[in-house]
Amino acid sequence: MLKKAFTPKRTICKVTFSIPADWAEEKVNLVGDFNDWDEDSDSLENKDGNWEITMRLKPQNNYKFKYLIDGKTWKNDDAADSYVSNNFGTEDSVVEIGK
Repeated sequence: MLKKAFTPKRTICKVTFSIPADWAEEKVNLVGDFNDWDEDSDSLENKDGNWEITMRLKPQNNYKFKYLIDGKTWKNDDAADSYVSNNFGTEDSVVEIGK
C-alpha cells in the first residue's frame, strides 16, 4: 500500500510503502529508481502488523520499484499506481508523484 503526503511547500512527497507482515519472515528491502536498485539500502521496519518505510521523493516524477522479500523473492506492490515491463520479463511497480 502507498500513502502520499506532501510537505507544505510541495517540494517533497513523503511516501510510505507498506506491505502485510506475513509477506516476509525476516526482512524486506525497498529497491527502485530512487536508490539505484541497491538491494541493501532501504530496509522496511516491521511495525503494527505491516512492514513499512517512508521515503522522501521529488514531485513530478514516476519511480519504478519492487520489494525484495527475505533476500530472495521479488514482489510488486498490490496497490501501486501502475506497472511497467522490465528487462527481466516481469513487471515493476510504479509510484507516481504529481505536483
